[in-house]
Amino acid sequence: MTTDEARMSFIEHLEELRKRLLRAVLAIVVGFGVCFAFKERLFDIIAGPVIKLLPQGSTLVFTGLPDPFFMYLKAAFVAGVFLVLPFVIYQMWLFVRPGLYERERKLAFPFISFGVILFYAGGAFAYFLVFPAAFKFFLGFQTEALKPMLSIRDYVSLVMILMLAFGAVFETPIVIVLLGLLGVVHSDMLRKGRRYFIVLAFIIGAMLTPTPDIVNQSLMAIPMLLFYEVGILILSVFEKKRAREEEMEQEALKGLD
Repeated sequence: MTTDEARMSFIEHLEELRKRLLRAVLAIVVGFGVCFAFKERLFDIIAGPVIKLLPQGSTLVFTGLPDPFFMYLKAAFVAGVFLVLPFVIYQMWLFVRPGLYERERKLAFPFISFGVILFYAGGAFAYFLVFPAAFKFFLGFQTEALKPMLSIRDYVSLVMILMLAFGAVFETPIVIVLLGLLGVVHSDMLRKGRRYFIVLAFIIGAMLTPTPDIVNQSLMAIPMLLFYEVGILILSVFEKKRAREEEMEQEALKGLD
C-alpha cells in the first residue's frame, strides 16, 4: 500500500466515523423531540424515587423561573437517549464491522441486543437500587428543625448523570470486546492491567455517586469490575477462535503450495 492509499484509507475511516456519529446525534435529537411531548409524565417517573422518601406534603421546588423548562429538557434528553439507543448501538456496529472477520460480522443481532439490554439494565439498576439508597442516606439528616427543600434543577441533573453513567458502566464488556476485535486491546493486556482498573473503578464510583460512603460507591465500582472480568472472558473466547481460524487458513495455503 502506498502512502497516498494509506492516507486515503485513513480519511475514509474518519469520514465513516463522522457519518455514524452524525446519524447517532440526529437519532438522539429525534428521540428528544418525541420524549419532550411527554415531559410531564417523564418528570413524574424521574421524581418518583425521591418523592416517596420526602416528608408528607413535601414536593420538589424550583428557585429560578427557567428551572422547570431546563428540567424538562434534561428529562427529555435522557429519555431520548434510552429510546433511540438500539439505533445508536447499530451505528457503532456498522463502524467497527469492516474490521471484523466474516463470521464475526454475523454477530450483529447478539451484539446490538446485549448492548441495549445492558444499558437499560444499568439505568434500571440506578433507578431502583442506587437512587433509593442514596436519597435515603441524604434525607436521613433531616430533623424537626431541618426540613428538605429539594431543587428540581439539582435533582434532575443528578439523576441524568447517574442513569447515563450506570448505563455506560454496564456497557463495559461490549466496549472491551469491540476494542479487542479491532486489535486495540487483548485479553492478556487487560488481565495485567486488572489492578489498575480496580483503582480506576473506585475512583469513578467516588466521582459519580452522590454519597461519600463506600457502600454507594461500591454500587458502581463492583458492577464495573464484574463486567470487566466478563469482557475479558468473552474476548479471550473470540481470540482463541480467531487463532484457530488463522491456523486453518495458513495450513490451507501451505497445502496449495
